[in-house]
Amino acid sequence: MPRAKADKPRGRMSSYAYFVQTCREEHRKKHPNEAIAFSAFSKKCSERWKVMSDKEKKRFVDMADKDKTRYEAEMRTYVPPPGGKKGKGKRRTKDPNAPKRALSAFFWFCNDERPALRAAHPDHSVGDLAKALGKKWAETDEAARRKFELMAEKDKARYSREMAAYKSGAASKAPPEDDEDEEDEDDEDDDE
Repeated sequence: MPRAKADKPRGRMSSYAYFVQTCREEHRKKHPNEAIAFSAFSKKCSERWKVMSDKEKKRFVDMADKDKTRYEAEMRTYVPPPGGKKGKGKRRTKDPNAPKRALSAFFWFCNDERPALRAAHPDHSVGDLAKALGKKWAETDEAARRKFELMAEKDKARYSREMAAYKSGAASKAPPEDDEDEEDEDDEDDDE
């Protein structure tokens, strides 16, 4: 498939990748109608590669060197598109004046239970404590959960009030921004 000029050059291939590609082509020639089970095929290629001598591998090393030269030449003339990173890497910075997001019932539970759990198990890592809290939350009955759900509802109302006040004050200072990005950011993890 042809590339547009602004596309980043295709990455370079290793000697092993060329070897696997050659094996796949050979297999297709011998068995044109047979589907290739990738895991089994990959394992066989790996075993074959390990027992090959350097002399046998030289053909693929030369192919990789040639591809490396191609890649480096293409990268010398490549100019990335203006605007920097796009897609996954782009993240809007959070306004430090924005209200803190509401905590869920689970996070209220964690804030309540974590000190006792940490005192009981001082050698546990943060991850171990999180797992224990999750397990404890799953075992918590509805009556005990209700307390934390009420706390979460109150916090949600607080956040709504503060956010409305923030937006009305911020709206006069700056153009409104897209709220969807803010919801995607998981600030609750910072509280854990």
